[in-house]
Amino acid sequence: MNAFTQFYRKDRHIARLVIMIAAWLIFMAITRFDKFYTIVNFQTMAGQFPEFGLMSLGAMICMITGGIDLSSVGIANLASILMAMFMRSQMNEEGVIGWWVIPAAFAMAALLGAAAGTLNGTLISKVKIPPILATLGVNQLLTGVSMVVTNGNAVSKLPKAYSAAINNKILDVVPGKRGTMMGLIPVQLIFFAVAAVFIWFLLNRTAYGKKLYMMGTSENVARFSGVKVDAMLIKTYCISGVLAALGGMIMLANYNSARADYGSVYTLQCILIIVLGGVSPTGGRGKISGVLLAIVLLRLLETGINRFPQISSYYITLIWGAVLLLVMVLNYFVEHPIVRRSHAAAK
Repeated sequence: MNAFTQFYRKDRHIARLVIMIAAWLIFMAITRFDKFYTIVNFQTMAGQFPEFGLMSLGAMICMITGGIDLSSVGIANLASILMAMFMRSQMNEEGVIGWWVIPAAFAMAALLGAAAGTLNGTLISKVKIPPILATLGVNQLLTGVSMVVTNGNAVSKLPKAYSAAINNKILDVVPGKRGTMMGLIPVQLIFFAVAAVFIWFLLNRTAYGKKLYMMGTSENVARFSGVKVDAMLIKTYCISGVLAALGGMIMLANYNSARADYGSVYTLQCILIIVLGGVSPTGGRGKISGVLLAIVLLRLLETGINRFPQISSYYITLIWGAVLLLVMVLNYFVEHPIVRRSHAAAK
């Protein structure tokens, strides 16, 4: 009990998420063990969350600065639409593409995301538009461009090689049918893991991370400390745009098509993940470990609820909202100055 108390006091956000994940896993083990605890089920979860997980990582670093990025879905959809058209243009009559097409598509998607993120950062830092309005406006602009380009239709009939490459699995360690071997780890998860390690390194092992937290705590202090705030904001939203575009490429492989209104729920879902993970909406505080655990928790909740046929999928959004409100209420009572003073007096 003493060890748990120390762990909780060290980082209550992480502790709460660990408790909720453990409680849900125990509940599913009691009620739906055979349907939930399967390799295929966990592989499906691991292949589905990277698309909005990448967007969440980008939006997280924006929120650490005290801002927010609401353009992730618009960037993701435009990138997936344009890259789908590009790959279709490179197909021959048999539907085959060159080996270079998929890497080129990812590179161009990243450049598109960087350009959109730079636009966000410029509007916020130079034009002084509030982040919520700037990114919302860019999101609507990019969604409009996507609608014009596609006439509101889905772009489908992609090269089979793309879906096969991104939806593939590696590490053949699981016995399959007729003595063959099937992959264990989805490729989408590899993309997400690399991005998560990259963001962790930026936040914890570089001067950029220190400046980012300083900006979120106090922009004026950061300026007087010599931090080039405008350049930092542009760089931060640029990184977020790249991650959103990569999320769009994963979404393109999972859906095997692209459309302007795909992933419309991901904007609020990303915000829920970030706040649930312990990132302060006012900036200056947050860890990637909390965001990763929040992603896992929400994926486990959604997948577990789907194992109960009598429960409508509409309840998933209700549960997400209830969890967010519960965490916010707990944070209020723990962090409110009056409560803090009363705790200090009791000690």
